[in-house]
Amino acid sequence: MRAGAVQALERHVAQGEVVIVPTDTVYGLACDPESSAAVQRLHAIKGRDSTRAAAVMLATLEVAFAALPELGPRTRDALTRLLPGALTVLVANPRGRWPLAGGEALGLRVPRLEGALAPLGALERPLLQTSANVTGALPARRLGDIPDAIRRAVALALDAGELPGVASTVLDLRGFETSGRWRIARAGAVPESVVRAAVSARSAGSLDL
Repeated sequence: MRAGAVQALERHVAQGEVVIVPTDTVYGLACDPESSAAVQRLHAIKGRDSTRAAAVMLATLEVAFAALPELGPRTRDALTRLLPGALTVLVANPRGRWPLAGGEALGLRVPRLEGALAPLGALERPLLQTSANVTGALPARRLGDIPDAIRRAVALALDAGELPGVASTVLDLRGFETSGRWRIARAGAVPESVVRAAVSARSAGSLDL
């Protein structure tokens, strides 16, 4: 990833443009989650129903907690064990944060940013994010796997080489705070056994995902 890439990314996103970003799973399309025009353009580029929810990606768990102070202690403890990692976690959204990303549920993404992805840890703004592929097609492991039509439609594409290529596990924690209920809404990069161990643990700590 070239020098100044993150600054360029944030500049384009602030201008309402759509970009391609690497994550710890696959390449994704991203934009400003508070820009209606940008969100609509992202869905159009992907060929995706604009009413479908998308995740909000934040660079660190600390940034996520600061942005979502209403998260309860039980949920925060689980997230501390699970993130950063290759999960999209659905949490309750009683204050309607980032309404363009969804509704009563918020998909929260805090990827593990190591190696070639480390510069993205400097991101200061949230990103609405979804995989950089045509709806229904396989996710992109390499920048070259992304269809030319999508690459031509974005303002910037960051290259971090070959990624793992398996989409994030989607974990539903919306009922976790009050009842301890959770479920895997989509199987993916993180096995259910790892999730189960994290949400069942009682002492502070983190798991290597």
